[in-house]
Amino acid sequence: MQNSIFDILGPIMIGPSSSHTAGAEKIGRVARIVADGSLKKATFYLHGSFANTYKGHGTDKALVAGILGMEADDERIKESLTLAENMDISVDFIEADLGDVHPNTVKIVIIKNDGKEVSVIGSSIGGGEIVITKINDDEIEYDGKYPLLIIKHKDIHGMISRITGVVAEYGINIATLKVGRQSKGELASTVIETDAIVPENAVEKISQLNGINSVRKIDAIGGYHV
Repeated sequence: MQNSIFDILGPIMIGPSSSHTAGAEKIGRVARIVADGSLKKATFYLHGSFANTYKGHGTDKALVAGILGMEADDERIKESLTLAENMDISVDFIEADLGDVHPNTVKIVIIKNDGKEVSVIGSSIGGGEIVITKINDDEIEYDGKYPLLIIKHKDIHGMISRITGVVAEYGINIATLKVGRQSKGELASTVIETDAIVPENAVEKISQLNGINSVRKIDAIGGYHV
């Protein structure tokens, strides 16, 4: 396997630690996407090392920078808490035990401007790399390097082939696919990573399929590979 220059040197970033700043910023950015950029309040439940060192390592600033849409090399990260305050976005940091998870893990709960709540659980695993393990009620394993579709639908015969048929119709290759369900014939989830961004008209076409409850699209937030 050929390493990229970022695998050797690490990501370009503002802050002392790729795990505590670059990775934290990425998790925050995923949460922003899940919230559709609509932010009224964000609560960060910090676990393990994140809880112990978040102020000294700037994890708090990086997380807030992420939900504001900044990337890891943005000079404004240092002022992200002030920027959030100026935008009337309330932020809270709570030390918490999130269970048997990576020590650099955070649960982000966002209250949107319409009052709806969304949540993301993610871990910063080193070198600026992340793993998102939960989005709202969906347990996933997502590193942010590929576009993602999270589809809620009725557990009926042929549904997966209809969904993947739309993706194939637009010439997009599926990288990974995971299906789960609560019980037979009830609500199911299909999580798809793709090699290319799924266009909005394809998302709309999937959402119009019989039996689809919702489609959430998350475009790749970027890895450190070239």
